[in-house]
Amino acid sequence: MDTTNAVTQTPVITLSESALKEVKRLINVQGLTEGGLRLGVKGGGCSGLSYTINFDEKIGPHDQIQDFDGVKVIVDAKSAIYLQGTQLDFQKDLMGGNFKFVNPNADKTCGCGESFSA
Repeated sequence: MDTTNAVTQTPVITLSESALKEVKRLINVQGLTEGGLRLGVKGGGCSGLSYTINFDEKIGPHDQIQDFDGVKVIVDAKSAIYLQGTQLDFQKDLMGGNFKFVNPNADKTCGCGESFSA
């Protein structure tokens, strides 16, 4: 059985309703028709690891893909280890809005919420 680019049965990450709504809005504004929302983790940040979020048209052979109401969420295999069980949320305030990772695997987070250690 070929599992290349398979849609995973158990989502590595979930999207809150507000995050899904904002991602759909951004996809529409940018006119994206291919790929999806890539979520990941990279070394760096004040706590050791930092989150990455961007739109990506390329899907690699080891990427895990989850579909949320027509929105593809792409996570590479290495990031999936750190993101398992995480929820992506979107919060609006007077200054605008921002995405927030709610990660049960994070032992420590920094004040800005953009980096963590596991």
